[in-house]
Amino acid sequence: MYKYTLGFIKRKDEVLMVNREKNPWKGCWNGLGGKVDDHESIISCIQREIKEETQIDLLPNQFQDKGILTWNSFDALGQGLHIYLIEVADDFIYSTPKVISEGILDWKKIDWLSDIQNYGVAHNIPYFLPTVIQDKARYHYHCTFNERILISVTKERMI
Repeated sequence: MYKYTLGFIKRKDEVLMVNREKNPWKGCWNGLGGKVDDHESIISCIQREIKEETQIDLLPNQFQDKGILTWNSFDALGQGLHIYLIEVADDFIYSTPKVISEGILDWKKIDWLSDIQNYGVAHNIPYFLPTVIQDKARYHYHCTFNERILISVTKERMI
């Protein structure tokens, strides 16, 4: 079990993201989530974190387990996280931008988030978000960093 969760709430061709106020990925757009508390299940963690950050109530069956993301080194405690996709109705209303303690929430277009030339998002997101959204399978994504520079992202299908 990894110590973190990361969720992406998708509405039509957009994803609700947070521009982070603190490390890791300070100043970059990232998904929602956080640290798993002691004696907390992974699904309870992502459900709690999304509720705390957005005030959106989601049921456990709305979370699609999309796999894990690991890294060789980075300035986060632990070496991995669990990835979830949450798809909401096309007419789901959630007004943004919204300032929260974690940063600023806003809906961002999937194409914008998936652009490898976009340095405004956490640098590994363009390498895995399209698969998270489009593929029903679960994957293990592994990121190799040299200091804070992303060197590579590998993808392996999980059974």
